[in-house]
Amino acid sequence: MNETVPSRWLDGRVPTRLSFVAAPNESAQAWLERLTHRYGQTPPAQADAMVCLGGDGFMLEVLHTTLDRDIPVYGVNCGTVGFLMNPNVPDDLPAHLATTQEAVLHPLRMRATNREGEVTEALALNDVFLFRQTRQAAKIRIDVDGRQRLAELICDGVLIATPAGSTAYNLSAHGPIVPLSANLLPLTPISAFRPRRWRGALLPSSAQVRFTILETDKRPVAAVADFTEVRDVISVEIQEDRTRHTTLLFDPGQSLSERIIAEQFTT
Repeated sequence: MNETVPSRWLDGRVPTRLSFVAAPNESAQAWLERLTHRYGQTPPAQADAMVCLGGDGFMLEVLHTTLDRDIPVYGVNCGTVGFLMNPNVPDDLPAHLATTQEAVLHPLRMRATNREGEVTEALALNDVFLFRQTRQAAKIRIDVDGRQRLAELICDGVLIATPAGSTAYNLSAHGPIVPLSANLLPLTPISAFRPRRWRGALLPSSAQVRFTILETDKRPVAAVADFTEVRDVISVEIQEDRTRHTTLLFDPGQSLSERIIAEQFTT
């Protein structure tokens, strides 16, 4: 489950030791210079909070570096897409951070086996997706908790998203948006050919999913967990990893849970 919890600074403390990271674009770099001049630059290991200047892609990279570290991340949108970010830099950043809400995110763990028998494990805070490598459609068998649920899905690919990632690739593939507290993982086909009308499934967050690639020589498939890509996979196992976590900070009234709900009413 991904959770929204109150700020850790409700006791009146103010997070003054800040660590700043910025994407390589001009806007983010300008803000980095301005903010570090005003507030200083604390190494992440000693910081109360990390401030991430960039877009969602850069934020995702930063969140992977903070897994299991007790440092929350406050994002400011200096990029193109800012769903995981806050819109502006507050005038008094430390005081503002003390009023924020926290969202605790747990990643998916992918275990992918390729045709040579090599096993790659990777974590995904957004999604794990499989996609065909050639002009041939992929053929994939789907098992959930050791039980075959779909003998053959003919498609461009298939994905499993976290609730936080359900508004990203999953939504573009016409998958459902999932609230943070729902304890659900959307399983969504990408351009399904057979069964043509199958739109996917909502799985409990405890589900163990196994994708088995059929006709691997003729129809090679790659698997991707956020930034890790494995080519020529023959099987991929996915499960939420409750032992790992990272924490995001959001402005009051603009929590990640609220954003996910609001996204379902956009036109």
